[in-house]
Amino acid sequence: MLRFLYITNNEEVAKIAEKNGVEWIFVDLEILGKKERQKGKDTVISNHNINDVKKLKNILTKSKILVRTNPINNESKDEISRIIENGADIIMLPYFKTIKEVEEFLKIVDSNIKTILLLETPESVNIIDELIKINEIDYYYIGLNDLSLGYGYKFMFEPLAYGIVDEITSKIKSVKKEFGFGGIACIGKGTLPAEYVITEHYRLGSTMAILSRSFCDVIKTKEINLIDKIFKDEIKKIRDYEKFLIGKDNQFFIENKMKVKKIIKNIVGGKNE
Repeated sequence: MLRFLYITNNEEVAKIAEKNGVEWIFVDLEILGKKERQKGKDTVISNHNINDVKKLKNILTKSKILVRTNPINNESKDEISRIIENGADIIMLPYFKTIKEVEEFLKIVDSNIKTILLLETPESVNIIDELIKINEIDYYYIGLNDLSLGYGYKFMFEPLAYGIVDEITSKIKSVKKEFGFGGIACIGKGTLPAEYVITEHYRLGSTMAILSRSFCDVIKTKEINLIDKIFKDEIKKIRDYEKFLIGKDNQFFIENKMKVKKIIKNIVGGKNE
């Protein structure tokens, strides 16, 4: 079943996520350039800091800590070294465009730390054939929001409809590396309902997914008992849906792909499905 990731630096929320089977708690340090390129979008710029890594490391017993660093810059060596010192298990490189940036990232990262590349620029997609030859890369994640912005699309899931995600994932699968993409909301919710997205994860062979802000928005939902209930109830619904998918044949997944394309086309065209 899918490995779930959840972005938080809140200790109570992290423990709830861990208790309910979230395998990777995601600390997000990326701020460089993000505000400018996502201007006008309904996105949240992280207020996480490096000290959150150690804070979460001290209270989690099962979940791994994934840390998204900033894109490669003059401070990268110091930032990544501190991330490692504070106990990160996996480090993610975002918003890169060249092999040189990836090589610099890998030189800094300790060989004992797992690495994950965030494919979220058209340029990173263009060099996928070179990237998959680098054995030191452990995982890949496709960031649909920035990738859609890079291609000039209106809706973040358009790369899924136009075959871009299919092309990327087929290359990654050829070297037997794990990958994930996008975010998922609760079953029955989301502009593109979660069940359609989850089915696409299974069709493509994805092994991980971020539980999106709309899955549990802790800015709007502050009552800790309600957060606990959301995680418990909604993760169970997703797991039940995954069990439902296991017995489905190839035709089911092909039909879902066609439905996804139709829904996205209607969303982009301003129609309601």
